[in-house]
Amino acid sequence: MTVWLVVSILALILSPLAWLRPSRRQSEQMSLRLEGRRIGLAMQLAPQEWPHWLPKEPPSPCPQYHQARRKGREDSWSYWQVTPGIWWNQWREPCEDERLVKAFAQLPETVYKVEADGRMIALYWSERGDSAVLQDIANVLNALA
Repeated sequence: MTVWLVVSILALILSPLAWLRPSRRQSEQMSLRLEGRRIGLAMQLAPQEWPHWLPKEPPSPCPQYHQARRKGREDSWSYWQVTPGIWWNQWREPCEDERLVKAFAQLPETVYKVEADGRMIALYWSERGDSAVLQDIANVLNALA
C-alpha cells in the first residue's frame, strides 16, 4: 500500500513536467523557424489587422517571414490571398503585375499576405508544410527582394 502511495505522490509531483513538453505542432513550428534562419529568412510574430472581406480571418499575431530588399527598390505593395491562387490588394483589385503573379503562383495556399516596401519584403504564413514549402517561400522572397 505504501508503494502505491509513494508512486501516486511522485506521479502527482511530476505530472506538471509533461505540460512543459512542446506539442508536436510546436515542435514542427520550431524546426521550420530554425530551417528558415539557416536559409537566410528572419521570422517574427507580428500583430495584424486583417481586412474584413477575407473569407477566413487569419490569426493575429501571425508568423511573418521577412527579408531585406535590395537597394534601389522603392515600390510598395501589399496583396492578400483570398482563395488559393487569387491575390487582391487593399481595394479588392486582383494582382495584375506579371512578375508578382508568376512569383505568387509558387506560394502555398497557406500564405495569407505578401507585402513590400522600400526596406523589406514580408510574407505572412500559417507555418503548415515542410522544409520544401519553406524553400519555395525563400525562393519567392529572394526573387522579389
